[in-house]
Amino acid sequence: MSLHGTYDDDNIFAKILRSEIPCVKVYEDDVALAFMDLFPQSEGHTLVIPKQTRSRNFLELPEDYIAPFMQRVQKIAAGVEKALTPDGLVITQFNGAPAGQTVFHLHFHIIPRWEGQSMKGHGASGQADPGELEGVAEKIRAALS
Repeated sequence: MSLHGTYDDDNIFAKILRSEIPCVKVYEDDVALAFMDLFPQSEGHTLVIPKQTRSRNFLELPEDYIAPFMQRVQKIAAGVEKALTPDGLVITQFNGAPAGQTVFHLHFHIIPRWEGQSMKGHGASGQADPGELEGVAEKIRAALS
């Protein structure tokens, strides 16, 4: 899909927001939902999505929503860092298919990195065990408390 287009109400993140598809939840409030990526690029790979907007990408996010949403992205990143003590964090977001976007609901990736460990490619890893994801999510939730 291109950078511009019509929001698809049947995208997987819209279905997660409507509780039609389960997720391993890390954090939720009125602004954002954070959950574990089912195809993690590293342990602790967390996604953060806005709840009250049908924005396909960052360019479509309403200006008045940017600060509250980015505060949640920062909060979740700090929780991931506290819980997992990585050597670094990748915080990234893609806009349009040519840029690597595969789900067309705005989302940020928070990906912990450790020295000497390779990061798996975006969408190239196998599906993680939900039980293992829940264990990591619990650590992050505890760090956010």
